[in-house]
Amino acid sequence: MKVTMIHGQNHKGSTYHLAHLLADHLEAEVTEFFLPKDFNATCIGCGQCFLTSEEKCPHAPKLKPITEALDAADVIILASPVYVYHVTGAMKSFLDHYAYRWMIHRPEEKMFSKQLVCLSTAAGAGMKRTNQDLADSAYFWGIAKTYRYGAAVRATSWKDVDEKMKARLERDMKKLAQTIRRRDKKVQPGLKTKAFFYLVCKIHRQGWPEADCSYWHEKGWDMKKRPWKKQ
Repeated sequence: MKVTMIHGQNHKGSTYHLAHLLADHLEAEVTEFFLPKDFNATCIGCGQCFLTSEEKCPHAPKLKPITEALDAADVIILASPVYVYHVTGAMKSFLDHYAYRWMIHRPEEKMFSKQLVCLSTAAGAGMKRTNQDLADSAYFWGIAKTYRYGAAVRATSWKDVDEKMKARLERDMKKLAQTIRRRDKKVQPGLKTKAFFYLVCKIHRQGWPEADCSYWHEKGWDMKKRPWKKQ
């Protein structure tokens, strides 16, 4: 099993340690990136990824290694501490660059067979909204199965987290890892994802930006082929 982990911060705080508790129990080959250290560009809204090609994005060379790691992974972990009830600015800027991969545009077919975990921690609250930020991209990428886990650790650093809380997080990540491993390479998108895909298929048949229509036609998705079905 291959895991790609994206951290929404550079420092190794509570969210970092939570993500590694999960990764350790997955017993997988892990590739990880830290934001903004490994990618610090902000989307400038030029629209080139939509209108022509993602390769026309001025930040494409910087993003390529992360994209390749995401595509190669069986499991993706998006981990962000809560910043004012949402993901970090670095994580938001990172996810902005994959808008072209939303189902309405040019989704990557590998995503329809992957599992993704949204992880967040806070001293107090905001985990639900933060995980929703992450899960929104997971859904529109076409991810087959998404998990969410948030923890109010009542501390601003991992060393100050209560031992009972650490033990609880350890148990929860072990249980989640067991579920993920059991479902490895056996997941398919849910009904909601499939329904939205069919809706987008109809939209593309009626006309859409050329780059997107050509992509869908090459994949055969505007006809009967589906990314979650083995051909």
